[in-house]
Amino acid sequence: MMNEERIKMTEDFLRRKLSESPYFKSNPPAGSYRLEHSYRVANIGREIAKKEGFDETEMVIACLLHDIAYCEEFGENGWLEHGRRSAQIARPFLKGLGMAADRIEDICYGIAIHVDDKADFPGKRTPFAVTVGDADNIDRFDAYRIHEVLAKEDFIHMTYEGKLEFTGKRLEKLRDLLSMPMGTDAAEEMWKERLSFYIAFYEKLTAQLRSSTAVI
Repeated sequence: MMNEERIKMTEDFLRRKLSESPYFKSNPPAGSYRLEHSYRVANIGREIAKKEGFDETEMVIACLLHDIAYCEEFGENGWLEHGRRSAQIARPFLKGLGMAADRIEDICYGIAIHVDDKADFPGKRTPFAVTVGDADNIDRFDAYRIHEVLAKEDFIHMTYEGKLEFTGKRLEKLRDLLSMPMGTDAAEEMWKERLSFYIAFYEKLTAQLRSSTAVI
């Protein structure tokens, strides 16, 4: 069972910190997205934790806090550094929860490396730590992201040729990503399931496009 009190305290901390962001204050949809993404990653992390025998509370906390540095304005290299900065922000909070020192290290290391696989302090790439980044990556390929990407790229207004080129490039990238290794068997299963869903969608979209201009 999860420690509901610690989870609630983490949720409150996350919401409070994100509300401090100058950017989110002037761009509320971006703030809502970051909070929603954090919850989705936490739920993915929890599912992996259940299957792998990790502490669910610790994993949910790690995933909720993985992007907490978005509470600050990003300077040069801000995005690249946000995993390490998130770990710095999370550490004193985790100490305040009374968590064991070794668990704080594992959580913070996972948060720190989730962007570029690098931390600014010594640590081990344990399956638990790697799962934070795995859960983050898995969330990049959910149903909502299909809508988000198509809307962002203004797919609806592309030419027919442009649409075919777009779907072709997406399929090529997705097929390459399918073999990207994950840190656990559970994450591997979820990753392949998500990517297979994406590939099937873009294959169907491509087939529909090809049947839209002539009898085939």
